[in-house]
Amino acid sequence: MFKALGHRGRMAIIHALARGPVCACELAKVAGCTPSTASRHLGVLRHAGLIADERRGQQIFYRLTCPCVLTFAECLDRVAAGERVATLESLESTSRHK
Repeated sequence: MFKALGHRGRMAIIHALARGPVCACELAKVAGCTPSTASRHLGVLRHAGLIADERRGQQIFYRLTCPCVLTFAECLDRVAAGERVATLESLESTSRHK
């Protein structure tokens, strides 16, 4: 799963799927890559169990199967942006004071 989330293009796909099912052709645009590269990214995400596909006529639509990954992805984005995030120690001390 970490490998699947370890690429900027795949993270863009995950964020795009947060709004609901999206066709494969749109996901290539979102990821900023060719359709064949997007197909490989989608395969990695599907193999990790994060997305599923559904054929609708000539198009294939993808959806998140594990929406909680968005919370994790948001945390990763915050760390990458240099934001200070709560440490385990600060969380434990906060819970002790309640």
